[in-house]
Amino acid sequence: MSATLLDGKVLGLRVEETLVERVAALKIKGVHPHLAVVLAGDDAASQVYVRNKQRACERCGIQSTRIDLPQDVSQEKLMQVVADLNGDDSIHGILVQSPTPDGTDEIAITEAINPTKDVDGFHPANLGRLVMGQSDGLLPCTPAGVMKIIEDAQIDLKGANALVIGRSRIVGMPLALLLAQKGIDATVTIAHSRTNDIENLCRNADLLVAAIGRPEIIEADWIKPGATVIDVGINRIEDKSSKSGSRLVGDVDSSAMEVAGYMTPVPGGVGPMTISMLMSNTVRAAEMKLH
Repeated sequence: MSATLLDGKVLGLRVEETLVERVAALKIKGVHPHLAVVLAGDDAASQVYVRNKQRACERCGIQSTRIDLPQDVSQEKLMQVVADLNGDDSIHGILVQSPTPDGTDEIAITEAINPTKDVDGFHPANLGRLVMGQSDGLLPCTPAGVMKIIEDAQIDLKGANALVIGRSRIVGMPLALLLAQKGIDATVTIAHSRTNDIENLCRNADLLVAAIGRPEIIEADWIKPGATVIDVGINRIEDKSSKSGSRLVGDVDSSAMEVAGYMTPVPGGVGPMTISMLMSNTVRAAEMKLH
């Protein structure tokens, strides 16, 4: 048996097609969705991520503004940039690219963003809505992308054992809340670096979400036959046979494809959906301005 591939790239483009229509409808009403991305420092991966987000904005018809700041930018300067964007009525979404430079407080910066413009979905007000069972606002992009993949594949999780490996505020914790909400109704376990006997937890999981950032740490024989495997991890490892000398892998060994029922590829699985959900949040933030 070989798993059905859950192609996030194809699904992401379908999501963006629906956003093009919503953006056009907003522009008729005089609202032009506008995303501001703040990039502090010269982190190479961040530069790539921001370019990908800019391209997605172009595909959807969303206006994008990029604000580049030096590596030695102060906390005060970053907070002032956020305050200026909060006060700009033409801006609907604000994203401060992570990681911010050493010496700055990323949590404080996130909390300074107006919750109605928080298209990353990390502000305490938006995360708090999830705790209250409200999933109609600005959701964290990667968890929202995972849920969209599951929904599109028509995977029924009612009563299913869902294991989320990773407890970050960005992926693990909000995703656990989404999986447990009424209407999805999974029975959720959160595992992490201190969890005992993680292999057996994996073997009992109907849905396994790996978000720990360790290359291929989850082995194929940990996977329950026919389970759905969502691999959030993206890790670069050395590969002398590759022209670049390296390649990208997930947190789950690729041989798990022979055991799982459904599985996301790396790359091309959750990553593209994260960007599509960022675009969706930006459009949603613009729509909320009308109400």
